[in-house]
Amino acid sequence: MKRVTLFVNGTSVYGKVAAVHGSLDDLLSVASSKLGIRASSVYNGNGGLIDDVTLIRDDDVLYISEEESCDDLQDDLRDPEKAQTHTDWLTLNVDWLTLNVGGRCFTTTRSTLVSKEPESMLAHMFREKDVWGNKRDPQGAYLIDRSPDYFEPILNYLRHGQLIINEGINPLGVLEEARFFGIEQLAEQLETLVKSSQPPDDHSPLTRKEFVRFLLATTTKSELRCQGLNFTGADLSRLDLRYINFKMANLRGANLTHANLSGANLERADLSMASLDGANLQGVKMLCTNAEGASLRSCNFEDPAGVKANLEGEEEEANHTHPSLTPDSPLT
Repeated sequence: MKRVTLFVNGTSVYGKVAAVHGSLDDLLSVASSKLGIRASSVYNGNGGLIDDVTLIRDDDVLYISEEESCDDLQDDLRDPEKAQTHTDWLTLNVDWLTLNVGGRCFTTTRSTLVSKEPESMLAHMFREKDVWGNKRDPQGAYLIDRSPDYFEPILNYLRHGQLIINEGINPLGVLEEARFFGIEQLAEQLETLVKSSQPPDDHSPLTRKEFVRFLLATTTKSELRCQGLNFTGADLSRLDLRYINFKMANLRGANLTHANLSGANLERADLSMASLDGANLQGVKMLCTNAEGASLRSCNFEDPAGVKANLEGEEEEANHTHPSLTPDSPLT
């Protein structure tokens, strides 16, 4: 069974999809019923008269003429005004073409692909009628190796200028297709749509429960990278935080009492107002750490292996606040 789209001769709207069964007379009978006319002739998109049903291919676009005698047609062609009408109709229908996008066919006009976005890749692909060579399927449709689901909203945009995406279609996929085909105005709309559909950035501090979950999910052989994360006010007391990378993390007001931070990287981290009382800081890296107002009482900086904690550039306020840090402490 073949499926075709039928239009009344001279128009390109209110088409009807019909199945081709039997003879040409059977098709004319179906066309008469669907289009509400007395169908007499069938033409292809190039204006050629079809006199054998075997010449019709699946997904063809056909134009149905009402009953008219050959003498009437010849009279029309002798009349300059009517002859121009026939010429315009033939020109219009030459403009119709079919795209095979990822195995799915779309019927549209060359002007649709060219007019809306004249500088796009699609416009350049179809502005000239002979640039495709043999890149067509057996039915003559132009082959395009892209996603049909993402292409459909783009084609509809070129038809009527509105961005409409059906439910279940990812706007991000449509955006990538719009960028691929160089349809800039549509890409801008899609970028706005994609951005608005994404959840807002969550900058809220991590809780103890969330962080413990991260710890349990990370093997002891893997580095847990927490640089730049927000732990403001978090309770991390008595946790094993050895060798964790807290570089540039926000630990302001965090509770790190009796936590094991041996070998941890706290470079440029914000430890202001944090409590590190009794924490193990053997071999910790605290280069340029902000420890203003932090409590470091009874911290263990001594390492039997001789590795010293590095507190270079730490905020001086920490030294004033914590008399337990004496010149004899093994700091560098």
